[in-house]
Amino acid sequence: MASARAPLRPAWSLRRQLLVGILLPVLLLIGFNTWSLHQQTLTALNTAYDRTLLASAKSISEQLGVFGYDDEAELRALVPYSALEIFEADNQSRMFYRVSTINGEMVSGFAELPMWRGQIPQRPPYAALVDFYDAQFRGVPVRMAVLLQPVASAEGRGMAVIQVAETLELREAQAWPILWRTLASQALLVAVIALIVVLVVQRATQPVRALSAALQARTQGDLSPLHAPTAARELQPLVQATNQVMQRLRLLLAHQKRFVRDASHQLRTPLAVLKIQVQSAQRGDVPAAQAFAEIGATVERATQLANQMLSLAKVEQLRQQDTPAPPRAWDDIVREIALDLSPLMAEKNLDFELQAPQPVDVDAHAWMLRELTRNLLHNAVHYSPASGWLRVQLTLQPAPNGHCAARLCISDSGPGISDELAQRLFQPFSAGDLQAGSGLGLAICHEIVQALGGQLQLRNRSATPGGIPAGLDAVVTLRRSDTLSHDTRMGTSAPRP
Repeated sequence: MASARAPLRPAWSLRRQLLVGILLPVLLLIGFNTWSLHQQTLTALNTAYDRTLLASAKSISEQLGVFGYDDEAELRALVPYSALEIFEADNQSRMFYRVSTINGEMVSGFAELPMWRGQIPQRPPYAALVDFYDAQFRGVPVRMAVLLQPVASAEGRGMAVIQVAETLELREAQAWPILWRTLASQALLVAVIALIVVLVVQRATQPVRALSAALQARTQGDLSPLHAPTAARELQPLVQATNQVMQRLRLLLAHQKRFVRDASHQLRTPLAVLKIQVQSAQRGDVPAAQAFAEIGATVERATQLANQMLSLAKVEQLRQQDTPAPPRAWDDIVREIALDLSPLMAEKNLDFELQAPQPVDVDAHAWMLRELTRNLLHNAVHYSPASGWLRVQLTLQPAPNGHCAARLCISDSGPGISDELAQRLFQPFSAGDLQAGSGLGLAICHEIVQALGGQLQLRNRSATPGGIPAGLDAVVTLRRSDTLSHDTRMGTSAPRP
């Protein structure tokens, strides 16, 4: 059994992220600075009190005598412990000493004081052969000073090793008040910085909280644009993006509402008619063959209406997609649709002509191009009289921006459209013959052309002396793809059918 996923932890608020991101480095920096100041204080205190140790060692060296020379020298010392009392401050620290030869032989002082085994620094801090280090004596930490002192007299000459140790009570007594004062000043600094950071973060995040409160206070379904002219510059892209999303949602909801309204209104009529026809056939009011024919016609009309309404909804769905459509070969699609509708043309014995002298690529979904071409050509076939004239032209023409535009012109020899019908022809459920159509074909074409950024025009055409009869021209202009691979796709220009 798969283990349940751990619940996601809620993300930190913007204020918390800013406060932690600013205050935590500040606290670490101030903590390091406090530790550094404490170490510098200890170094300064050691430097000051090490001078006292050196003075006490030199004072002891003045009490030494020597008999013999060099290796035969014998040191003698008469150093009462009271000689060190002048260096003990307020009885807060204790001092110990040891005098020995360079070979380690004890001369005077505390024998248990560890013998020095180190080396004199190459650059001692004072003008003497002295070394300072920390050690333990009688279980307590001490600061040790070692002085190598030459001793000379009328009776001899030698080298003495003088060690003086001092306990750390006085140094610590001086260091801790300095540390506490440093901590107090640093704590005050942290408090001031924290207060300033909190105030600045609170002020900086106020527009974000205001936007959040404004969105939460909105009623359900309120998709009006946000108005935040005083918001920070960094928030303006967020406000603009939110308004763009709301605009798309408004259009999508409006389309859904219109679709539901139109579907409920338009499908109710054929379903009611179908119910009446079925009841009439059950009662035997009309012959069975006639009843089935009427029912079949009603079902076919309802099916066509449902398919066209779904097509209209699909156009809006494709319009909402952010990904650009790849280039499509519109000339191939036009030939495909013409071949599909050729049985209808043959049934009416139409004089059909297709002119597509060169390849034409358009940035559009293939379904859109097929639906657009099929609806326009089907309308032209439907309204053309028997043995009429029908021509389809797909060409390239110059556009105002310097590029080429794709132009599809479907010309029929039908009755054309009246001025009154032209005002509402692109509106859903507006048609010249509602008995033969649902009035959605041209509305679908208009929506497709609008989604592709093109133009659709229906123009009545008068007869010309060249033999072209009067009728209607449906002209679609779309932006041509910038891809020039279509010429290489065909290899040569497409033959004229």
